[in-house]
Amino acid sequence: MQDILFYIFAALTLFFGFLVVANPFSRNPVTSAMFLVLTIASLAGLFVLLNAFFLAAVQILVYAGAVMVLFLFVIMLMDIKEEERRRFKKFGVAMGLAAVAGLFGIVAKTITESGVGAGLKPAFEGDTKTLGTALFSSGQFLLPFEIVSILLLVAMVGVILLSKKDLK
Repeated sequence: MQDILFYIFAALTLFFGFLVVANPFSRNPVTSAMFLVLTIASLAGLFVLLNAFFLAAVQILVYAGAVMVLFLFVIMLMDIKEEERRRFKKFGVAMGLAAVAGLFGIVAKTITESGVGAGLKPAFEGDTKTLGTALFSSGQFLLPFEIVSILLLVAMVGVILLSKKDLK
């Protein structure tokens, strides 16, 4: 059953990732951002299959939640209109495909020669409670966590002020 779920989530991830870049339904960038949310959600499903529940939750909360809200805010702030269909030049498409094939070949050769996964057994240690205790109980990471939250708050207020049309 786990193998079937892996193939389903992997296929969904690849399909939605393709729709982010080459969306046949709409040229609107907001639609591509929504497909990116679906890609991130299917990646979270892959993390759940790996028993990495914390990474799955972070994937959903941080990336599908916060980062996508920022992406959508920037898209709406820039007021990007639906693009016109452009004609592709044959030479550019051929060179792009050749570059992708070359990169795929380099990655495949590197993986096969590196021996990744040979004789390794995964060690699942730790859970969300242990991680939370390590991060927040000692106080060692509490100050950087608060600094990052204040920095994000200041950035959000700054973007809101910059997006206003007329400052009074």
